[in-house]
Amino acid sequence: MKKCFFEKILLPVDRSEHSRRAVNFAGLLLSKMENILPEVTLFHVITGQHLSEILKSIHLKEKDIKDYEFFKKSKEKYIKEFIEPFLNEYAEILKEAGFKGEIKQEIEEGDAGNKIIEITKEQKFSAIMMSRRGMSEIKSLILGGVSNKVICSLKNQNIYIVGQKIYEENHCPVPYILIPVDGSEYSMKAVEHGACLAKFVKGIKKITILRVVNISLYLERIRQGIDPEEEAKDILIKAQNVFLKEGISPELIKTKILVGLPAEEIVRDIQEHNYNLVIMGRKGRSALKSLIFGGVSSAVINRCLEPTVAIINM
Repeated sequence: MKKCFFEKILLPVDRSEHSRRAVNFAGLLLSKMENILPEVTLFHVITGQHLSEILKSIHLKEKDIKDYEFFKKSKEKYIKEFIEPFLNEYAEILKEAGFKGEIKQEIEEGDAGNKIIEITKEQKFSAIMMSRRGMSEIKSLILGGVSNKVICSLKNQNIYIVGQKIYEENHCPVPYILIPVDGSEYSMKAVEHGACLAKFVKGIKKITILRVVNISLYLERIRQGIDPEEEAKDILIKAQNVFLKEGISPELIKTKILVGLPAEEIVRDIQEHNYNLVIMGRKGRSALKSLIFGGVSSAVINRCLEPTVAIINM
């Protein structure tokens, strides 16, 4: 099995409570990983809005704005007084949560989504953990939501969109995990990721593997001589075997079959149960295609705000 633990993790952050929660989640999860000591980079992007704050924080005349050195020193002052303090605070939150690996800090200037994508590719980060704002799917697409842009633009990275649950101190933040599967190579990558977590993370109590039989294709499968529910059982057995081959106790694994529209049934199951983490493989659609064709991962991210959603991109 390909390694799925996190050698290099990017944590894009700002001064919001959302980011604080994501940092705390990362610290708790990484501290529960046995025999793994990853590197974490706290990454902040100074956007146009921040630059506006810089201008407001200093008394400038028009000639001062055109003075590059003056503006540069003003920006450096702003970074030292307003950005470095919360980055240092987040580093302490990681340590207090039990993280013992290396912590780095980087600050860039520009569009947040583009800069996250650039640094991920340039420095070959294996995972991204970032906060969510709870935007609706339509609004996220129209406004170019950062997490939406990152998910749709990157491949081969594990992207964790940290949910709004409160994470208990010193406890594993992902004790109950859901992995929806459809038998595709994409969903099996999500299963492999779940097996890695089960193998290396202490405190996981139950992993549910869910197969939703698509009701709109049910009769078609029957006409083809295929029993959709038997087919679903075969998919679940294949997924369960991934865990068993890694030495994971079968008592940790639960399988479930539902019949309906996949996106609706998965969202309903998440809303009715106390999952802390949902792991989903993704085919790499564009944001627009995901919206038009009703991508399951898109529906889960935008409608289920409490759990963390891990997108395993290919």
